[in-house]
Amino acid sequence: MKGILLINLGSPDSASVKDVRNYLDEFLMDERVIDIPYWKRFLLIKGIILRSRPKKSAKAYQKIWWKEGSPLVVISERFAKKVANNTQPPVALAMRYGSMPIEKGFQELANKGVDEILIVPLYPHHAMSSTETVTVKAEEIRKKNHPNIKTTVVPAFYNNSDYIKAMSNNIKTHLTGFDYDHILFSYHGLPERHILNTDPTKKHCKLNKSCCETTSVAHKTCYRHQCFETTKEIAKTLNLKPGTYSNSFQSRMLKDPWIKPYTDFEFDRLHNEEGKKKLAVITPAFVADCLETLEEIAIEGKKQFLETGGESYMHIPCMNDNDDWVAVMNKWIDDWASNNE
Repeated sequence: MKGILLINLGSPDSASVKDVRNYLDEFLMDERVIDIPYWKRFLLIKGIILRSRPKKSAKAYQKIWWKEGSPLVVISERFAKKVANNTQPPVALAMRYGSMPIEKGFQELANKGVDEILIVPLYPHHAMSSTETVTVKAEEIRKKNHPNIKTTVVPAFYNNSDYIKAMSNNIKTHLTGFDYDHILFSYHGLPERHILNTDPTKKHCKLNKSCCETTSVAHKTCYRHQCFETTKEIAKTLNLKPGTYSNSFQSRMLKDPWIKPYTDFEFDRLHNEEGKKKLAVITPAFVADCLETLEEIAIEGKKQFLETGGESYMHIPCMNDNDDWVAVMNKWIDDWASNNE
């Protein structure tokens, strides 16, 4: 019997400092998130970051927390329910971190007699700290607790035509009636070393414009290239004119160099150097709104752009549980199920 396991990032159980600290502890101690030797990671996280960051992050979570709970979790649950209502295989939802662990999702499906699972990491782009950590963790759990279950993992879908069409429709719908002069595609950032470390050739990636546009096997695991490709495909679908859109990367932390340009720097540059006054911002690395979209972009980003002199600002919501995105997921599930009968 077949089953579906949808996996997203996760969230604190509440916006309290204690719950945020527990969540950040698990998240940041993942060797694929902060990829430094364990002893250094332990000292950095336990000795420095967890002493101050939970309080700051809790305040940010409090700005966007819903009555039902974490927006990311609530939206993911709504999405999973809609997907389940439109497909035959049972659907379970899990999170990489927090109190909805992947093991719980496996067990839920196993209890229903499932022996073949389609694992869907809800990340469009490949990265060590997203798709890779989910895939590795899921395989560890399968081998240890469910060795008789067969799994298939949906690969990064950054340029999948179904995803691009759904994303484009979402953007077009929200831009209706908004007079913009620029669209900023803001992707979650990564340390530059993550991009270099995921290059299987160990020589292709130069973190410049040419390497992302030169065909290479490295692109299969290159987050930076995949982000740029998503923008290209959406721009093509929406017939966006050159000069009316650009890319940036948000949510950097620590002092290491992260992939550029930085979103917060772009808010200032777009207005002060290019004269952009009416900005729309979309976050294609996320399929569900969360802290990084609702607080960092919708609240703080708007505040920064308007304070720097911008006239109007729109945060375009993620696809969340909209019908186009649900239909895309159901199509992928149906295709997988029919091809594995």
